[in-house]
Amino acid sequence: MSSTLFDLSGKVAVVTGTAQGMGRAMSLALAEAGASLMLVDRNEAGVRQTAATITAQGARAEWAVHDISDPTEVRTLFRRVDHDFGRIDFLGNVAGEAVLGAPEDISLEDVEQVWRNLVLGRFCACQEAGRRMLAAGQGSIVNIGSLASVTALGRGHIAYSMAMGAVAQMTRELSTEWSGHGVRVNAILPAQVLNPGLEKRIAEAPALRDQFLSGIPAGRFGHPDDIRGLAVLLASDASRWITGALIPMDGGNLALNGGGSVRHRAETQA
Repeated sequence: MSSTLFDLSGKVAVVTGTAQGMGRAMSLALAEAGASLMLVDRNEAGVRQTAATITAQGARAEWAVHDISDPTEVRTLFRRVDHDFGRIDFLGNVAGEAVLGAPEDISLEDVEQVWRNLVLGRFCACQEAGRRMLAAGQGSIVNIGSLASVTALGRGHIAYSMAMGAVAQMTRELSTEWSGHGVRVNAILPAQVLNPGLEKRIAEAPALRDQFLSGIPAGRFGHPDDIRGLAVLLASDASRWITGALIPMDGGNLALNGGGSVRHRAETQA
């Protein structure tokens, strides 16, 4: 196998949501593979720290503070990319927050904000990146979805699940429109990945831990670093015939039937 198959040297990647979690992990992995980075987040201290880590390792990383739910700010970001790099080869659409609420109670304003965070802003980023990639005849886009893109979660996730379902269809439609012009679009669908938000929810409702783990045959929560290999694969020529895919990153969660059960090691050894 060629040692250059996963080499991103000379490539420019734009990644949103890079102050922490999967966005940070994705950025570090792309930089390690040779890419130059434009890092984006609303959290200035966090995005600056990620940039400092990358530059300390010898790669190029610029940073910008933007709210991706605002199309005006997305367009400003891409003008900065044009000025600083003159090209874009990869877009990692990671940023986006949700608001939980029962379907009968959640306000329409909250539903709209979730849609702006997870759908409108991400589509605007895809559109801006896509225009540039189509002109260049090449590029790769990865949208972060969720198992909620293809299954229901309950527990007040109505706005989140509707938005993530839209992310899945956005990915498929963009792939269908653009793949014949050299631009690939895929989505990664994580299950429960440990981050500050999930840790807070589990601390508030400890029973959620066992509930979540009962549906993950691998027996553990995801870690942000679990996205590293997938990110490099999808950004590189190693995946040049992969497009329109919704790729679970879930420890087997999606494969497990709702009525199934997991035999843990202690049970099998009893």
